[in-house]
Amino acid sequence: MLHFNDFDNFSKSKIKFIKSLRLKKYRLQENSFILEGAKNVKLLLESDYEISMVVATASFLHEYTNLLLKRNIEIFQVNEKVLSSLGTFQENNAALAVATIPANKPFTIHKHQYGLVLDGISDPGNLGTIIRVADWYGLAGIICSNNTVERYNPKVLHASMGSFINTKVYYTDLPSYLAQTSLPIIGTFTKGENLHDPQTVWPSEGLIIIGNEAKGISETLMPYIQQKISIPNYGHAESLNAALATAIVSDNLIRVKVNSK
Repeated sequence: MLHFNDFDNFSKSKIKFIKSLRLKKYRLQENSFILEGAKNVKLLLESDYEISMVVATASFLHEYTNLLLKRNIEIFQVNEKVLSSLGTFQENNAALAVATIPANKPFTIHKHQYGLVLDGISDPGNLGTIIRVADWYGLAGIICSNNTVERYNPKVLHASMGSFINTKVYYTDLPSYLAQTSLPIIGTFTKGENLHDPQTVWPSEGLIIIGNEAKGISETLMPYIQQKISIPNYGHAESLNAALATAIVSDNLIRVKVNSK
């Protein structure tokens, strides 16, 4: 049987704690983040993330009793009004979870895999969508500069649509990281080799660098780039959204790799 506390036992200190996790300062201080919405919390419960608390409506608790029973977590039943007041969603009729931020760990990019390198991506929506793109195309993971927006920002998590659970993300000093890798390094630019040119030869694995939304790729990374590519422009737009550009580049490179097998 599922045991939970009702709202009367939901202390002011817990409310304050959950609301504080909207801000990066307190997420880092508490080493915790919040996740909202039925789908996201369900995926979190199915993952190996360490979860400390679930605050949910009666309908969510009833539907996912079996998942909740597998976890040793604090559970509170609240109404939709209370739930919406805790997180960042204007409306949340299902659940909110508090989970531990896992350690920042490097990951291995195996043969015939691509990884993304994000240089100063500042928009949470862009990062969340890029995480989703990486998950969709089965990329090895994402290496982020230390000034890229934080992965556990609520807007990032929301935009990732649950893909943050499947996608490896590592924050590090990019020049140091690129200096020691033996992988081919591809940079995305407004002027470079045409991504659509069938004569262009792409490596079977490597790193794809996506630059800052406004400034592009940093000068400090230029010495490590071995191939410059660009998405051809057939219209009049000056630029592409960073996440959209990532999707286009990923689609083309993965398609070339698949067709070459």
